[in-house]
Amino acid sequence: MMLDQDLARIRAHRNNLHRYRRLLKTKLSDIERHFIERRLAEEQAALEALAADAFPVALTLPRMPSASAATGADR
Repeated sequence: MMLDQDLARIRAHRNNLHRYRRLLKTKLSDIERHFIERRLAEEQAALEALAADAFPVALTLPRMPSASAATGADR
């Protein structure tokens, strides 16, 4: 149940980000543009925080052996 709520919040933040990016492509006054840029940054930060909280596991690729070890040159 909690995952469903987190995913709904993530979708809402993503939708807001898309809307703000679309608005930035339109003709805006300097005040409007600054407001939207600030909201865009706030939404991005909120999305990153929520995603980190909802999915705390960071996936990393395993280290590849060196070329000499892979070919058996160390023997």
